[in-house]
Amino acid sequence: MILPAAVVVLAFGLTASLSPSFADWIGGLFATEQVDEGLRMASDAGFAERVDLEVTDQKLTFKVEDVVADTSRIAFSYQVLNQNGKPQKVYLDFADSNNEIYALDPERKRLEISSMGWSGTEDDYGLIELSIRDQTGIEDLIIKIQLTKINGVKGNWELEIPVDLKKSLQSTKTIALNDVQTSAHGVTVNMKEVRFAPSSNEIIYETGFTDKEKQGIEEQTKQLEKAFGKSNVHSFGHYGTAIQYHLENQDSKPIYYHNAFLEGKGHTSDLGLIQGTGEDGEQFGQMKWNESFIPQKADAKLTFVLDGVIKTVPSDFSIKIKPKDLKKKPLTFEYEGNYLTIKDVNIESDYSLRKSVIPIEKDSFLKIEMEGGKEAKSSDLGAWIMVDDQGQSYEAFHSGSILDEKDKNGRYKTTTELRIYNLEEIPEELTLHLISVTRYHEVKEKWRVPLY
Repeated sequence: MILPAAVVVLAFGLTASLSPSFADWIGGLFATEQVDEGLRMASDAGFAERVDLEVTDQKLTFKVEDVVADTSRIAFSYQVLNQNGKPQKVYLDFADSNNEIYALDPERKRLEISSMGWSGTEDDYGLIELSIRDQTGIEDLIIKIQLTKINGVKGNWELEIPVDLKKSLQSTKTIALNDVQTSAHGVTVNMKEVRFAPSSNEIIYETGFTDKEKQGIEEQTKQLEKAFGKSNVHSFGHYGTAIQYHLENQDSKPIYYHNAFLEGKGHTSDLGLIQGTGEDGEQFGQMKWNESFIPQKADAKLTFVLDGVIKTVPSDFSIKIKPKDLKKKPLTFEYEGNYLTIKDVNIESDYSLRKSVIPIEKDSFLKIEMEGGKEAKSSDLGAWIMVDDQGQSYEAFHSGSILDEKDKNGRYKTTTELRIYNLEEIPEELTLHLISVTRYHEVKEKWRVPLY
């Protein structure tokens, strides 16, 4: 697990295809398994509304069919239809267009949305979900849809969806956890509250470093800044905290897991999680978390059980590489349960389209490729900095994978790629410095917090 630099969103996804006539017959998208179980449960409980709002421009119709809304989130299903009523691709581009979807309060002031997610099938239904978990107590709002491009066609599609949350407010139960807290292995855990809404159960808490742990990390960070430069260290070396836990029912049976080492998984996983967000707090290493799980009844006697703490902290590991020697003998190393082999170092190029007179731009970079195996519950390697044979430091852009498949040594297979820009030739010698590592520490004496 790599902790976030600002905000992390774990969003929903649709995986199968559904014909419009079949969806209509059974009651819309929210009656199918293409949405998460929480939305289905809210729909079954009467929190779905058929709105059938549509707008047409450039011979394309954008149609909103159903809306599911409660105090935690608002989701709506939609279709894109051609002039003959045939479904088209439902993908909506928000990054490179002026397309917008947002919420307004009754005075038409824009509301802050915690997160927004999009999913869709190839040419049937799309799904938009807006998290309103931070808008506590609001009774009415308006979802504003402003689209200027659909499937490459420029136009103007605007809709407003009025949303009444009074019924869901009556069906939402919030329990204050009164800042009950603990600490383990240098990490503090501060429980805030739990909310039982029709489409999700939310757990809100904060994590951080103990004063002693924070002091040590700040001193290590200063040493890294001195060696590699402040901008290099803080661009990638984000240090923070998180936890591993599970939820038990009244029979002490685990029903949900978060950041757990589940059997057969090469990385931490969740069970029962709908969505999770985390954002930086005011203090160094402080994180504010909100996790939503498949809903249980408001009178369900759930218990939070802390299984472990997670720390992303500075690392002092480094390894020297002579690129020419790799062709004869790849370089192998081990660090905290990660067994990696540096296979190759090459100069490569990327070609990308730009909005300029010269539409194609060439970016050259140094690519370092590694592969290997990772022991279960071992540390995750984080950010790297490369120093060339002239003493110049470079940021290394990291990507990679951890598979559920194991190698002959019983370790989970991994791949790592580092890209270093602003280099035109391969140095005779270079050094890779690992400046952050994520470590998992099991809590032996489980800390339990009743959520009722």
